Amino acid sequence: MIAAVWCMYLFSCESKPDYQKAEQYIKQSEKEWAESVANGDTAVIVRILADDFVGVDPDGSHYVKQEMVKGTYDAPKYFLSNHLNDVKVRFYGNTAVAQGDETWVKRKDSSTARFVWTDTWVLRNGKWQIVAAEDLISPMK
Repeated sequence: MIAAVWCMYLFSCESKPDYQKAEQYIKQSEKEWAESVANGDTAVIVRILADDFVGVDPDGSHYVKQEMVKGTYDAPKYFLSNHLNDVKVRFYGNTAVAQGDETWVKRKDSSTARFVWTDTWVLRNGKWQIVAAEDLISPMK
């Protein structure tokens, strides 16, 4: 009985994340990640991807944080720009699901494409980071 009361006390006293600040941070981070494709800023990738991150590319292959850092460094060779169009964030306790899309312009031929994605964010040790991502290339609207 004492253990049950203690457990209820602990859970009722846990502080909930500030979802408004978290949403602003996640949206800004998603924007910075999109822009990193054209500017090669790997610092944003290092900051927002968890060390145990795993993503799924549009071709179905998996990639990890280290591969994303290297790919971001090399990406400006291939992309003139990449802009976040929209992102929606939903919270489930210490987890957030961000879904959005972005449009890029390729350097070689100025062609454009639309990228649609879902990122799963987790709050660990006071820090929001992406632990999983799934990406696809969609026809332009």
